[in-house]
Amino acid sequence: MPTSLTRSQKAVGIGAVKYADLSTARESAYVFDWDRMISFRGNTGPYLQYATARIRSIFRRAAQPGGLGDAGDPEGAGDRGDAGPGAAAQDPRSSAVAITADPERALALRLLSFGAILTLVGQTAEPHRLSAYLFEVASLFTTFYEQCPVLKAETSSLRASRLALAALTQDVLSTGLGLLGVPCGANVTER
Repeated sequence: MPTSLTRSQKAVGIGAVKYADLSTARESAYVFDWDRMISFRGNTGPYLQYATARIRSIFRRAAQPGGLGDAGDPEGAGDRGDAGPGAAAQDPRSSAVAITADPERALALRLLSFGAILTLVGQTAEPHRLSAYLFEVASLFTTFYEQCPVLKAETSSLRASRLALAALTQDVLSTGLGLLGVPCGANVTER
């Protein structure tokens, strides 16, 4: 029976090869470079898998007691709009996204072009365009994550907005990677 680590290694390895294959334009010279493929830096499958794992980690921490609530609300009930501990958290996608910083704006604008990218990829049969788009989204998310506090945002409404933007980013990355056949779910561990 495979262990969780073995499943994760397999998911990263398969994702690395698939992504490397599909991120290269078919007219380009293809060089099989295992070291580049498995890197967690740059336009690689593992980098994108790690980006989705990072977002899942934000939501795991947000679900912990006190993770979504105000400092004086240790159970986090204040942001759920429910009766208290044990109730299901509100879907972050139901919050409006308020743009308050340049990294939020850049990420939100790029997310809006997902449909157009999918249409283009479908019309041209050029999956490398989707790969490039997903890499750009992951890079913009990294900048957003580094410059805009999500769980420690100044207000609960800003925290909800940033969680909504993170959820939308997760949806786009997961859908895009799924279309490329790159695993990105719970089988890929956080580094």
